[in-house]
Amino acid sequence: MEYILLYFIGFAATTLGTLAGGGGLISLPAMLLMGLPVHSAIGANKVSNTVSSFSSFLVIYKNKEVTVKEALKVVPISLAGGITGGVIASFLKEEWMIVIAIILLTFAFISSFFGKADFDGDESFRVTKKSATSLYGIGIYDGVFGPGSGTLALYLYARLKISYLRAVGLSRIMIFSSCFGASISYISTGKIIWPLTIALMLGSISGAQLGVRLARKLKTEHVKPILRVVTVLLIIQIGVKYFG
Repeated sequence: MEYILLYFIGFAATTLGTLAGGGGLISLPAMLLMGLPVHSAIGANKVSNTVSSFSSFLVIYKNKEVTVKEALKVVPISLAGGITGGVIASFLKEEWMIVIAIILLTFAFISSFFGKADFDGDESFRVTKKSATSLYGIGIYDGVFGPGSGTLALYLYARLKISYLRAVGLSRIMIFSSCFGASISYISTGKIIWPLTIALMLGSISGAQLGVRLARKLKTEHVKPILRVVTVLLIIQIGVKYFG
């Protein structure tokens, strides 16, 4: 029963995470309520996200909505961020990261009302000081904490005038890279409960495939409202959980 529940948790979380980020809204609280140790729950998320995000990227790549060249620009930056975040996680006080998370998500939410970051551009991803620094920072955040990293990445790609489906593909490869880096840390420290992690991972793979197909049906003008709702829910969830 526990394995079936984790499968559906992974399915629901990754479907949402593929569309707008925020899969941690579902998966982390659910696993903690099931009694999993916090580091094992986060580690299970990282391992399952590594596999599921790569599977959804492959679907988008096969449909020629993102190129390998673009993806390879994202991988080393996000991988470095994820590894850095995994190391920092063992030293940084959790309360500090919670505050940083709320500040980042609030800033992303407010900034979404300004400018023309509406996924209506058709730019390719280019490595600049701004894009590299932002991606590295999101990778660190994902390695340390996680919930909201996919949402923050989508906001970044929107501001870089990248189309929605390309942004989804790039955010999935970013999540793959940073989660892969963080997974190394969690696996090496023995925090992974493998049977439960595999059940979550199988559900996540299924959810990733559904999420990609739903993303193709979304109209551009509907994406930002969904992102805003997910962002507000993330801020509320994190705030209530740690300061309530």
